Amino acid sequence: MSDDNFLALAPDWQEKAEQLLLKENYAQAALLYEEAIAEQPSQKSYYWHLGLILLLQEKEAEAQTTWLLAMAEGESEEIEFWTAELLEVLEAEAERQRLELTNYEVAWAIRQHIREIHPGDINNLLHSVGLSMVRKTYTGEESDALGAIIKLLKSEPAIAVDSDLLLQVWKSVLDFAPFHPSSFEFTEACFKYVEKPLPVIENLLLFAYDIAYSGKQFHLATRYVELALQLEAKHQEVLRALAGFYQDIGNFSKGIETAKLCYSVMERLVDKIFANHVLLRGLMLAGGHWEDAWSAFEAHKLMMGALIEEYPTNLDSTAAIRLMSSLFFFPYFEDLPQEAGRIRIQIGNLFQENVENYAKPVVEKCRQRSLPLLQGGNQKRRYKVGYLSYCLRSHSVGWLARSLFEHHDRERFEICAYLLGSKLTNDPIQQWYISKSDKACKLGISGMEAAEKIYEDEIDILIDLDSITMNTSCEVMAIKPAPVQVSWLGWDASGVPNVDYYIADNYVLPDSAQDYYAEKIWRLPETYVAVDGFEVGVPTVRRDSLDIPSDAVIYYCSQMGYKYNPNTARLQMQIIKAVPNSYFVTKWFAEQESLKNFFIQIAESEGVSADSLRFLPPSASEAVHRANLGIADVVLDTYPYNGATTTLETLWMCIPLVTRVGEQFSARNSYGMMMNAGITEGISWTDEEYVEWGIRLGKDALLRQKISWKLRQSRQTAPLWNGKQFTREIEKAYEKMWQRYVENYQQE
Repeated sequence: MSDDNFLALAPDWQEKAEQLLLKENYAQAALLYEEAIAEQPSQKSYYWHLGLILLLQEKEAEAQTTWLLAMAEGESEEIEFWTAELLEVLEAEAERQRLELTNYEVAWAIRQHIREIHPGDINNLLHSVGLSMVRKTYTGEESDALGAIIKLLKSEPAIAVDSDLLLQVWKSVLDFAPFHPSSFEFTEACFKYVEKPLPVIENLLLFAYDIAYSGKQFHLATRYVELALQLEAKHQEVLRALAGFYQDIGNFSKGIETAKLCYSVMERLVDKIFANHVLLRGLMLAGGHWEDAWSAFEAHKLMMGALIEEYPTNLDSTAAIRLMSSLFFFPYFEDLPQEAGRIRIQIGNLFQENVENYAKPVVEKCRQRSLPLLQGGNQKRRYKVGYLSYCLRSHSVGWLARSLFEHHDRERFEICAYLLGSKLTNDPIQQWYISKSDKACKLGISGMEAAEKIYEDEIDILIDLDSITMNTSCEVMAIKPAPVQVSWLGWDASGVPNVDYYIADNYVLPDSAQDYYAEKIWRLPETYVAVDGFEVGVPTVRRDSLDIPSDAVIYYCSQMGYKYNPNTARLQMQIIKAVPNSYFVTKWFAEQESLKNFFIQIAESEGVSADSLRFLPPSASEAVHRANLGIADVVLDTYPYNGATTTLETLWMCIPLVTRVGEQFSARNSYGMMMNAGITEGISWTDEEYVEWGIRLGKDALLRQKISWKLRQSRQTAPLWNGKQFTREIEKAYEKMWQRYVENYQQE
């Protein structure tokens, strides 16, 4: 065939070759291109397509030989032009394989050849990394392509890059390898190419919250949010997140400073309230900033009152759930449950109304659930009980709910665990809860996602274990995905109207408490919490290492910075002053220097030398912490917020405890636990009694021994240590709650 005849037939030939390629008849397509090359050896595009066909046949060496042969005798300008043509052919086929055929393996292989030909093509490298993730081969360790990208992004001058593609791959890298160092380096390198800062900031913050509260990587989250300041130095959400993360990693001075800056840029009242909450959190966690904290708290109450009067009902999800968090510090400052309860109920009503507005489709869906038929006629049914919590892990809630999960009657109850913020968590205690559940769902931090899952699972009774400790759970309860909803164990009742019951006992709340609770208080007959015991490790502190004589009396207090109230600290120093050869040992979960200064100043004002004070660092584990309690002769409780888990641990270790009883839930925890352990010695109803009991227990070694013996004996007899009996009582409560629901439903 002459050249003229071949050219006349070229359109039909080209169409036929393309059809063969689409049908993956690579052998025939290759023959056509070989024939074309034989007729027109100077037409370089035939070589590019023939090499591609050979590449698709996995004949990589032959493909490369074909391309090299076509370029062998070209001048530099010609080779540059031909290379661009070849890259265009390969790029088109790589995209066809990815988009039309979803053949990611072939697309990735083609892009490796593009990289060999043009190693500086950053868009090709980005596509390669993206394909690695689709192929599920990307782990962050695949650093050659990403490393090359990072190097190109950091080069000067700035290179041309597809910004949309860059942003897409960046998001995927964070999803696939959130904790790998290369992901942070890539993020850092991307930032000078950001054209639209706000979407990038939003994505970065969502990612940071996820790795912090789900993955517990607070230092890494802090570094990521610090990067966001490069895009907008006074972005409200960036400052809010950064202040909280600084506090989480113990950098309280920066946390407080950033919280103040955050507050200064807020405009809406609801945003100012949460910014002030973040400031309060930093001041309280650090310890020793009581005057500043008290001023911030007074301002907080005034702003809460103004917001209740304003009563905005158009809040978005973020603003609404943060409003619930802003109630957190009330019981740490004052034992005024009537006032705090009134504010809590009003805020709870406002919160629920906002949830019902912004989450209307989900709320309506959940409320369409009809009454489930009782299984087996008059036979007792197997109830589906859901436990909702961010804290079913190595956390106080995680330690205290174990006996309930251990002893649940599985013939009567199907147990489902809804674990908020757990997608990136690999906590051993959480794994234990999963193993003890009939069904366990590891969720993110979206309340609406959790509510829909609970609704789909047709849970009968939903138990919120967190209250406002994790405000997402408040959103779930406001949506009301279950017919009966209960609050137990967490901070206190939330005040959300859609919570039906709050579980307590006859000690932890006074008889008058129903007057300031939105929830119906359900009192268990003995104790509202019970455990079968605690694991105890090997102690790491000794008297001699603390330079404390063997015959000295050690008073011990181990709490978060939130609980160190100056009024109680003065009472504790009065006890130390009155008991010869006594020492006060505290364990700092707060900033060490500010906490030291806090206690030293109070001690000296009460005439106690700083030499009588000792400060311990955090323990390596909860088991070691409990073992180290053994150094104490007497534990001095905090007020107006008592210990809870720490009180149980103290009693389990058979150590005498002095507590100050108040009116609010958090001021009566230790009282109820001591009563349910059979101990009345150390329970005080006034400041004077607190000091008197502290002095008496310090001076009377025989009394301490008597209490210790009673506590040891109580392990076999007391309600506080009978997890199985407690579980039976709470199960009876669930059954009665359900029966009330059925009766009310039938009456309607």
